[in-house]
Amino acid sequence: MALGGNSNGAKPALPEWLESYHFGLRVTEQGTILAIGDGIARVKGLPSAAMEEILEFEEGSRALVFALEKDLLSAILLAQGEQLTAGSVAYLSGRRLSIPVGDALLGRVIDPLGVPLDGAPALDCTGRRDLEILSPPIVEREFVNEPIYTGNKIVDTLIPIGKGQRQLLIGDNGLGKSAFAIDTVVNQKNKDVLCVYILIGQKRSSVVNTVATLRATGALEHTAVIVAEATVTPGLKYLAPFAGCAAAEYWMAQGKDTLVIYDDLTTHAEAYRELSLLLRRPPGREAYPGDIFYLHSRLLERSTRLSASYGGGSMTALPIVETKEGEIADYIPTNLISITDGQIYFDASLFAGGVLPAIDVTKSVSRIGGKAQDRRIAQEAGHMKLDYLQFLELEVFTRFGARLEASVEEKLKRGRVLRELLKQDRLAPLPVEFQMAWMVAYNERLLDTVPTAEIPATLHRLAQWVGSCGLTLENNHEEWTKAVKAMLASHPLERV
Repeated sequence: MALGGNSNGAKPALPEWLESYHFGLRVTEQGTILAIGDGIARVKGLPSAAMEEILEFEEGSRALVFALEKDLLSAILLAQGEQLTAGSVAYLSGRRLSIPVGDALLGRVIDPLGVPLDGAPALDCTGRRDLEILSPPIVEREFVNEPIYTGNKIVDTLIPIGKGQRQLLIGDNGLGKSAFAIDTVVNQKNKDVLCVYILIGQKRSSVVNTVATLRATGALEHTAVIVAEATVTPGLKYLAPFAGCAAAEYWMAQGKDTLVIYDDLTTHAEAYRELSLLLRRPPGREAYPGDIFYLHSRLLERSTRLSASYGGGSMTALPIVETKEGEIADYIPTNLISITDGQIYFDASLFAGGVLPAIDVTKSVSRIGGKAQDRRIAQEAGHMKLDYLQFLELEVFTRFGARLEASVEEKLKRGRVLRELLKQDRLAPLPVEFQMAWMVAYNERLLDTVPTAEIPATLHRLAQWVGSCGLTLENNHEEWTKAVKAMLASHPLERV
């Protein structure tokens, strides 16, 4: 039998790629690494390279084009092999950086490139999405008019948040910003809201504690966790929030509601400053590059609510930013305040005084959340925030020991009751029906005779009753008042 034939003398079938193959002249660009260090590679050559394009090195490493100069380019190393050195050859891939997306992300812990960090098998995702894309144009957006509940008494009543809103969590380190964010993620269980929690530049112990908390509360089932630890290169810290945003955008494009936690953007800004200084970009205020505002604005502008004709999905963003000694007017905090739709401020003095969560109502605001708040909740909240602010001002005067009128004493007493009502333990998100119940009890003065020390026990019984009372937000004020009054009368507290 002749070579290449068979018993019948017919030619064997050729592979498809070989049938379409033809000889011809091919021109490819080739670059050379001039220097490498601190997660940055400087490459000479590759005149056709584009921003955000992936470079491939001959020994298998990869990098992302980050800066283009006249005679060379700088790239962020994504994967660095031991044999990568100056003189290594670089090639253009023609591809942009993307991340695997899909429901397979839920319950997983990955890095900004989609590599699993939880010891489980590789992600089984059929789709991918670019990390950097344009935010939805105005014609694709809808007004924020649906609430997203955090389970927090202060926020859900006095500082409401809507689906598609960007609400900043701001305050000094260690005051409960991350705890509030975790509580919000936990509260989305069984509410058809998919969550993405992004941890930027945190210690491994903090990452492990966060993941363990989400798993213990059952919140990891509807959450994807994206981690760029403190020990990784600044390039991966820079990419982390964009990776999380891309993962949430995929679900939003499918018409689903999503929640993204950026923990935190202070560390992200510092990583971007480090990259910029390594690239010898001109430093601006506090050594940050001049485009630091644009960096965060193009990230947070991707959070929105889409109109029904474009699926009706939403992406709610809760970025976290750290202040120093309560200085809210620092560079990065003021940038983010101007980009977002409101802020929730955590105060050190409240935290030290045991008022938890330490949310300062006087410095917190939600500019568009009121449009999304449920009508009956809004009616009950009414002037509650104003009354609470007036109580805080009046309380200052009591320190001088002056004699007060009876009406002022009454306002102070009700203010102390309200402050006790607004306290809440960590990892104890509450349903919106409970918010309705305690506000009705407060507004109808059903708690005026309850000693302040017994308010927590009263709220505990009220929470147990709400779960079985059968009332919803569809019931009117009179029905709620009658039911709450009957409950408090039939379950009096035992005096100790």
